[in-house]
Amino acid sequence: MSELVTAQTADMTFDLGDKLVIHRLGFGAMRITGEGIWGPPADHEEAVRVLRRVVELGVDFIDTADAYGPYVSEELIAEALHPYPENLVIATKGGHERPGPGRWEPNGRPEHLREACEGSLKRLRLERIDLYQLHRIDPEVPAADQFGTLAELRDEGKIRLIGLSEVNVDEIRAAREFFTVSTVQNLYNLADRQWEEVLDFCSDEGIGFIPWFPLEAGRLAEDGVVKEIARRHGATWARVALAWLLHRSPVMLPIPGTSKVAHLEENCRATALELSPDEIERLDAIAPRR
Repeated sequence: MSELVTAQTADMTFDLGDKLVIHRLGFGAMRITGEGIWGPPADHEEAVRVLRRVVELGVDFIDTADAYGPYVSEELIAEALHPYPENLVIATKGGHERPGPGRWEPNGRPEHLREACEGSLKRLRLERIDLYQLHRIDPEVPAADQFGTLAELRDEGKIRLIGLSEVNVDEIRAAREFFTVSTVQNLYNLADRQWEEVLDFCSDEGIGFIPWFPLEAGRLAEDGVVKEIARRHGATWARVALAWLLHRSPVMLPIPGTSKVAHLEENCRATALELSPDEIERLDAIAPRR
């Protein structure tokens, strides 16, 4: 099982920039927190086991945020994995405040972004964050102020690469006036393809595309096409959905998250699932390109 990720072929890796190469299937650490992405997980020890199993399986890209918990996800990552393996890339995000369970409020004020970055450095026990992402562009703060602050943090050596989340093509272009955009993290999955234009732009420009909510269980688990293809391969619907994402674009960097080791191991098997051209065509037709 440990070979499933580490044995990925060259097309299953991606260079984020600055020669930082990762395997394309990562892990999203949002679900290791409590209900509503608030507070500690229901099973602390299982959350720690999940994180340690992530590394054992050869996954070398973990995505988190200061807002997950808040702070809980970052603290658990450090508890479980520090000192970190040399090849492990930890990406985190700043720019959201959490007034309560299930509630998210953007805050892109420069002083907040600086404070958020400093806090993430301390919680993760890092001297520099490999990939720091603006969780949302705050509409109440000039975008140039937010982008400029991230560029300053990079110049100060506190972050290495910079990414954006939930942005359109024009916003990516605006940010590129201040820094190289290494990744874009937008909602995207087999059933929800509203950001197709952004994915196509990222594919053309070589920008990593991190689909958040890569598994839309409510629809995909019951979709007839997905269920049929899963049965044919002796796989779960989730593995089929992830395999489709990996096929969709060479810049696609899925980060399925879970709080259970068994689910993690099953998700990682997606890298070994080969879909036929006919299967890909049928899966493509589940949701229209926008």
